[in-house]
Amino acid sequence: MSQAPHIRPATAADAAGIARVHVASWRSTYPGILPDRFLVNLSPESYTRRWRALLGGGVRGRRTFVAVDPTDGVVGFASCGPQRTSIPGYDGEFYAIYLHDQAHGQGWGRRLMGTMAAELVGENRRSAVVWVLRDNPSRWFYERLGGQRLAEQPINFAGARLSEVAYGWMDLLPLARQAADPRVR
Repeated sequence: MSQAPHIRPATAADAAGIARVHVASWRSTYPGILPDRFLVNLSPESYTRRWRALLGGGVRGRRTFVAVDPTDGVVGFASCGPQRTSIPGYDGEFYAIYLHDQAHGQGWGRRLMGTMAAELVGENRRSAVVWVLRDNPSRWFYERLGGQRLAEQPINFAGARLSEVAYGWMDLLPLARQAADPRVR
């Protein structure tokens, strides 16, 4: 019997799969936004080490989930935890959500967001923010999921001056319900 596509908590054994998605996603999403030299020099090996350390308990309160396809393995990942910034009224944060290009349009992103929201609600966090680069073409995804634009701030990253935008959800329950949606194809 073959296993169905699913989302589950990540383990250190997923580090290489997460790194593969992380690097591929950055390279396909950020050309023209981040410097080419930065994108070319991204290393799956370096990111594997980094994710192995994170998943081995390196960051307190961080939860990471993987989207697993039985044929392709890890096709996406997401992580969340306590808010790291100081936007009043929000106690959780969605730190990252990345999908391999082949996984776009199949419901994985929506389900990963729902899974993170359910996790935060289970930790008695009722609201959350996400920071996303303003020029990221995928940022509209957060608005489609009900995120409200809260703030914008300049940042320096990889030698570039960029802007990032915060979206927020005051009530995570509607978003958390999407975790149970069986419509991932």
